[in-house]
Amino acid sequence: MSSRNRTVAYLFTTFPKSTETFLQREIVAMRAQGADLRLYSMWGGQTSFRGLPVTRFNKWRLCTLVWLIPYESWRRPEVLRELLRGLCTRRAPSWLNFWENMLGAGFACVFARHFRRLQPALVHAAWGGAPATAAWILWRIDGHRYSAAAHAYDLFEHGGDWWLREKLQGAAFVHTSTEMARAALVARGGPAERIVCIRRGLDVLPKFKRLRATRRRLHLVCVARLVEKKGLEHQLRVYAALRAAGIEFEARIVGEGPLRASLDRAAGELGIGAQVTFTGHLPHHEVWDQLSWADALLHTGVIAPSGDRDGLPNVIPEAMSIGVVVVSSPVAGTREAVTDEVTGLIADVEQPSAWVAALRRIATDDVLCERLRAGGRKWVEENFDAHRNAARLRVEQERAMSSGIAAPVEATRTMG
Repeated sequence: MSSRNRTVAYLFTTFPKSTETFLQREIVAMRAQGADLRLYSMWGGQTSFRGLPVTRFNKWRLCTLVWLIPYESWRRPEVLRELLRGLCTRRAPSWLNFWENMLGAGFACVFARHFRRLQPALVHAAWGGAPATAAWILWRIDGHRYSAAAHAYDLFEHGGDWWLREKLQGAAFVHTSTEMARAALVARGGPAERIVCIRRGLDVLPKFKRLRATRRRLHLVCVARLVEKKGLEHQLRVYAALRAAGIEFEARIVGEGPLRASLDRAAGELGIGAQVTFTGHLPHHEVWDQLSWADALLHTGVIAPSGDRDGLPNVIPEAMSIGVVVVSSPVAGTREAVTDEVTGLIADVEQPSAWVAALRRIATDDVLCERLRAGGRKWVEENFDAHRNAARLRVEQERAMSSGIAAPVEATRTMG
């Protein structure tokens, strides 16, 4: 590898993706740090981002695996043996995770020759699923140094990613964005000294809005995918409790997902259809419009039956940055940003009366609201600056690129 080659190859599942603006901010901030980036999208996406080409994986190229698998297996037979042993001795936690890993493996095999020519100084996987599988296999067959990001979905959905332990062990470092996820990664056998918590961030802080002088009719917003871990059925019961308590409000739920029909039906059954609007998916600039309108952001996150849960949803610090008071359930990584009575309010989703009490305070107590708004903005300024956090990530990448440790292409790994 040439010492002058400082290229970082970023692997994404889909890039750019409208619901993953935090990754777009990361790329913008990394480029501002002077990083030489090559972007790869495994499943759809666009061909460019902010003038930077995005190499998309044409799925028809999977047909070439008919001869590429024998060729790569001839070059590194121990890697094929390892993969086959894993396929025969362990079950994937779900079919979705199985195919995510197969996508990453297919990408690695198809792009192996490309990466031999490119010789990037580092391959960075933006997710612990397909991108990390690709990075891990590229490391195993050709010794490309790699790093990986692992977040709540990779850790908790149906017990976590199929091959997560191997990916953690081989990575130069592992990036996660919450202390909750870092602790979980260490508990799963990840090397603590190589797991770093670096938060996401905003590239530009928005103007801090004024507190509405009168909040007799509360403006409430929720920004979330309509999936189980968001606890939206609990949230609808909170709205029903508000209505029963005589508190006037208008609520907007921004997002799309498989629970849309059942939630719409539940809102009608609870008699809150006139107060609750499902906007569907909105472009990110329109989400900011909704935050500008809102007095409070509600986050009713829970642990889903599959085990999936949120880390720290980006909309929470986004709301805090603009001056929206956050009321959140005490689940997963949300409490890393939302400290009760300091940066927001905490309420149990099983107790709608607690949410009613919190929202009544927001409707009537200016002093409380200003204290929480100021505390939230301060947390964002100190913890959620995309450029500052990208600089930290860049330090980790530079350290990995400069290390003398190269992956042993001939090494075998024990499958668990």
